[in-house]
Amino acid sequence: MKDLKEKSDSQLVTLALKNQDSFEHLVNRYEKKLSRYVRRLYGLSSECIEDVLQEAFIKIYVNLNDYDPSYSFSSWAYRITHNETVNYLRKNKKVTIVPLETDDEESANLIDILKSEIDVAKEVSRKDIAERIRKAISMLPDKYREVLVLRYMEDMDYKEISDILRMPMGTVATTINRAKEKFKQIAEKMHLNS
Repeated sequence: MKDLKEKSDSQLVTLALKNQDSFEHLVNRYEKKLSRYVRRLYGLSSECIEDVLQEAFIKIYVNLNDYDPSYSFSSWAYRITHNETVNYLRKNKKVTIVPLETDDEESANLIDILKSEIDVAKEVSRKDIAERIRKAISMLPDKYREVLVLRYMEDMDYKEISDILRMPMGTVATTINRAKEKFKQIAEKMHLNS
């Protein structure tokens, strides 16, 4: 078990193709990341995210033979999850999209901040700004929100974003620049820059 945690994604794919029980290690490695990505991108409830991820992991497993190792496994998994999220939203038009929420870690950090001797007013102000930034991001059109979430929240490089969204890297760069510009406009209306 400990051995498998140290293996690369490609090695785990090879093992999962031979023994389906090994696929669990890929699921464990990516479940939290993909869940966070779907929550940040579309603000779905936990139940909806579980549904999306279940379908995504089934699709990943079923198509494991088609995985091209010239791409990173994470980009491939994110792409499938992205597609499954879009499909889920198309099928479930009445799904309530909740505002982008904070991670459990962020909530735990807030509790730690309140317990500490740090200037609470300053930290509350920082949290308020972070919440307003999340709200501004949620107001962006999907194509702009996707690239900003992948670039700045998921910390992906242009190549990974290109692989996930299936767009040329030049288009990724242009879309990121336009998204930042659109975000600045929304931020100004919300007085985030003051």
